[in-house]
Amino acid sequence: MFYWKRGPEPGRMGASITIMSILSDRLSEEILQARQRVYTVGEPTPLQRLNLPGIKAPVYAKREDLGPIRAYKWRGAFNCMAALSQEARDKGIVAASAGNHAQGVALAASVLNCHATIFMPRSTPEVKQTEVRRHGGRHVKIMLHGDCYDETAAAAHEYAETHGSTFVHPYDDLVTMAGQGTLADEVVMSGEGPFDRAYVAIGGGGLATGVSTLAKLLNPKIKVIGVEPANANCMQESIKNGKVTTLPSVNTIADGTAVKTPGTKIFPYIQKNLDDIITVEDAELVGAFLDMVENHKLIVENSGLLTVAALKHLDLKSKKVVSILSGGNMDVITMASIVQHGLIQRDRVFTVSVLLPDKPGELAKVATLMAEEQGNVIKLEHNQFVTTNRTAAVELRITLECFGPEHKQQIINALEKEGYKPKQVRTSL
Repeated sequence: MFYWKRGPEPGRMGASITIMSILSDRLSEEILQARQRVYTVGEPTPLQRLNLPGIKAPVYAKREDLGPIRAYKWRGAFNCMAALSQEARDKGIVAASAGNHAQGVALAASVLNCHATIFMPRSTPEVKQTEVRRHGGRHVKIMLHGDCYDETAAAAHEYAETHGSTFVHPYDDLVTMAGQGTLADEVVMSGEGPFDRAYVAIGGGGLATGVSTLAKLLNPKIKVIGVEPANANCMQESIKNGKVTTLPSVNTIADGTAVKTPGTKIFPYIQKNLDDIITVEDAELVGAFLDMVENHKLIVENSGLLTVAALKHLDLKSKKVVSILSGGNMDVITMASIVQHGLIQRDRVFTVSVLLPDKPGELAKVATLMAEEQGNVIKLEHNQFVTTNRTAAVELRITLECFGPEHKQQIINALEKEGYKPKQVRTSL
């Protein structure tokens, strides 16, 4: 087993390292060459010990959200573009991305002084487009096309072919994958291992390929587990079928991993080096986001949360684990929505409807009851019916913050004891 306890920073290692002599394939060689390129634009990202509810194993997060574009994609994009000849870069770079790869290409274009035309889906939030322009400045042009990555990528390929430009693939390219593999290099060199398990998100498969290839080379005993959204599990289906398989559709909040077809060049590496693939439902990502925000004050995008949510599915007793947080690019509207859904999901916010007699003092009576039960009222909706029945003429909807399922039931029981008939309704904050 090859393991460096702690040594020089990646990308600053001298010729004394002789691992190249044991390499068996081109990708492994490319990963080690990538060390000499990627740290031109970014520093190695740290590991952080996590304290996750219900997880007793030591879990370390690989903080890719602290990279130059707040996601791991800078590694592959810059490595690929830096490895091109000047002539190839002068012809112009073309890329397709919903966000993070686009930012990586934009950063690389600025540093390498070349021009990049970046295709993004029409649904791409303005905040992501703004970040691409921020990193690339005058070196980038954004083209909005298609409603999903596959449509966007098809348009980008056509543009590159028509204009004789160089297409930089977000995952299905050995040099791009090699850049992503430097992440595993940093984990091994961190001094926190050796690790028994590594969990990595899968979209097209480039990150999983780079990480699993180098991790297995440096520590053959490690198990590398891929994690996909349940409704975008193209790699899992491909492994099951023994060939690259295209899903008919994808539907997930983890937009960075919403890929129908995994890479064909990377597939043999995945078959060889990945030990397993598990899937995670979108609802689990909501809970994982809440855990990371509340317990660690970390903002992790939905695709990056896949590896965190996966930990609850597995027996990790006596295992030392690294969970790759692949990025933290999320707009505040999405954050607010996920927090709201997480609070509802965990019964920390709920709404009940009660009918009140149309007479003075009834609203105060309910408010006093809520205070006695320590329910924090967030919102009241008071709707008067047009009716002659004054004993039940007003609907009151109360949205409350509570401490969880038991406290919620305590409040409902108190309302029932006072003669109300509370009905839980869909919460809207």
